[in-house]
This record gives sequence, structure tokens and C-alpha cells, in this order.
Amino acid sequence: MKYAVIYDSPTGNTKMLAEEIKRYMDRQSGSTEECLYFGEPVPDVANVEGLSEAEIIFAGFWTDKGDSGAKLAGFLESLHGSRVFLFGTAGFGGSQEYFSRILNKVATHLAPDNTVAGRYMCQGKMPVTVRKRYESVLEKNPEDERMKSMIENFDRALPHPDISDMENLRNVLSAL
Repeated sequence: MKYAVIYDSPTGNTKMLAEEIKRYMDRQSGSTEECLYFGEPVPDVANVEGLSEAEIIFAGFWTDKGDSGAKLAGFLESLHGSRVFLFGTAGFGGSQEYFSRILNKVATHLAPDNTVAGRYMCQGKMPVTVRKRYESVLEKNPEDERMKSMIENFDRALPHPDISDMENLRNVLSAL
């Protein structure tokens, strides 16, 4: 199956998922020749030579205020008549309901003539600067339960994406 993997990953979390998707697809086909494009969305990526031959496009994103970043949103908006698998990471969450809301929001960037072939999300680690910011706020207000909860979430997110996240991704991919 000819495919492309396009992802936006400032922290590297979504890139880890993208690499796992490529490994999985290459193992399934027994060849690396089926991958028509692997990388970040570049200007006019929808017009990359051969991309129109992709039977499926894996589109990966990091979560920015409950949506994908602008680079991937722009790429998704440029697609027409494509079969798309959405995947992403979010620093917050762990709840499938939360991930579903994000995936639904990201899917709104696709024109109606596209098909969402699958979806996957997992938690991803955040930069240490985020924890330091939370600690600074907590230092000023030690009783701030919300900030304590955010620090706990930060710590829970540190190992993600992990082996279990990758296994879950492969399970979702096996249904394609």
C-alpha cells in the first residue's frame, strides 16, 4: 500500500509515533518503497511529486490549545479526495474522551471529500520548562490544587509515548 507520513512535532513525541507508523507499514509491505513521503509539512507538501498516488496519508500533530498546530492544519486543509489517518500526542489527558474531542477538532480541517480512515492519540511528554512554570505558580500559591494536579499530570506524561502507546498504535493500524 503506497502511503505518506506527514507530521508536525516540535517536542519529538509525534515524530516517535510517525516513525512507528513507518516501521509498521514497511514491515507489512516488506518494502520501504511504498513510502512516498516521510517528514514535516513543507509549503506545498500536498503537491509533492507522487503524493497523489498515496492510498493513505498518515497525518500527525501535536496538540495546541485543543487543536493541531497551524502547519498541520494548513496541510489538512489542502487535501482533497484522500484517505487520512489522524494521529497525535497531547501533554494533558490520558482520557479517551479528551483525545476524541481533539481528534474531532483536527478532523474539521479536512474537506468533506476526504475520508478519515483511522485515528490514534496518546499522551506525550512536555518540556521541563512547563513544569518549572507550574512550580513557580505553586510557589506563590502553595494551596493551588489545580497547579498541583498539573504538576502530577506533567510527571505522569514523562515516559510517553511509551511501549504501551506504540503497541496500541500498532493495534489500531492493524485494522486498516
